[in-house]
Amino acid sequence: MKITYDPSVDVLRIILDDVEIDESDEEVEGIIMDYNPDGKLIGIEILDASQRVDNPYVMNYSVATTEVSQQTA
Repeated sequence: MKITYDPSVDVLRIILDDVEIDESDEEVEGIIMDYNPDGKLIGIEILDASQRVDNPYVMNYSVATTEVSQQTA
């Protein structure tokens, strides 16, 4: 996964899979979803990003984990 912000055009791009885009859809104005030929979501573009996110220059990344408690008899 790769995330880029281009301030010259104010676009935030989230690339989930770096493959050729087959189709793009803008179901919500300013949010473009990119798909591969199999219909799998491979990217998201956010237009006017500075107006849609708190700070497009900063990204926080975390991995959610679940604790599994082990019980012994």
